[in-house]
Amino acid sequence: MVRIPRSHPRYESLMIREKLVEGFKEGYVVPEGLIAHGRGECFDYLIGEETIEAAKIATKAAAALLLLSKYPVISVNGNVAALVAEDIVKLANELNAKIEVNLFYRTKERAKKIAERLRRFGAKEVLGVDDATATIPELFSERRRVSPKGILIADTVLVALEDGDRTEALRKIGKNVIAIDLNPLSRTARAANITIVDNVVRAIPNLINEVKKLRSKHREELLNMVRNYDNNKVLSMALKHIVNRLLKLSEGKITILNSC
Repeated sequence: MVRIPRSHPRYESLMIREKLVEGFKEGYVVPEGLIAHGRGECFDYLIGEETIEAAKIATKAAAALLLLSKYPVISVNGNVAALVAEDIVKLANELNAKIEVNLFYRTKERAKKIAERLRRFGAKEVLGVDDATATIPELFSERRRVSPKGILIADTVLVALEDGDRTEALRKIGKNVIAIDLNPLSRTARAANITIVDNVVRAIPNLINEVKKLRSKHREELLNMVRNYDNNKVLSMALKHIVNRLLKLSEGKITILNSC
C-alpha cells in the first residue's frame, strides 16, 4: 500500500482508494467494483463527505429494525470486505446476525477470499461460499445464489453498495431491506425499506453506535420508530441537501477545501 501522509488534504479518501486497490490485487475486489466506488465518491462529494441529517434519521430507523428482526443477515461484497470488514463483524456480533457473501461477479475463489478476510477480523461463520445452494426467485444474475441458512430465510437483509435487481427481488419475496447507498436516485435506494445515504465507512460504525444506544428501548418504542419512518421523505431530504449545497457553492457561500 502506498504511504500517504496524514497531512494530505484527501487522506481519508485516498486511503479508501488504496484499500480497494489492495483488495483488487488480492483478488476479492473486481475492476467493476473500482468503477462503482468512483461513482459513489462523486455523490459523497455532493453531500459534503459527511453524515447528513437524512442519513442519521435512516440509521436510527435501520438500527431499530435490525434489533426487532428475528433473523437479520448482513450481505457482503468485495468492496465492503475491503473497506469495513472489521466493522461488519462487530455489527454482526452486536445483533447476533449472520454474515453472507453475495456477489454479482461471483466466483468460488473470490467468495472464499472475502470469507477469509472476514474471518481474519473474527467472523466465526460466513455463509454464501460453499453453501450458496438456494436461489432468489425472479433474479437471474449470480446474486440469486444464496445460503438456505442466510438470506433465503432472513427477515431483514442489510445490503451495501448494491445493485437494484436484488433489492427489488428481495422485497418481492417479503424481506425487509436496509440499503447503504450514496446515490439517492438509484433503484436500490428507491426499492429498499430504509436507505442510508452515506459512505459505508461512516455508515457501518454509525449503525453500530445506534444499535448500542437503542438496545435498551422497549419493543413498542422500536416498532414506532420503524412505523414512523418514511424512506421517500428521507431520500427527498438527501436530494434537497445536495441541491442546497450546490446552490451555496455556486453563490460562493461555501468553499470546497479538500477537493481533488
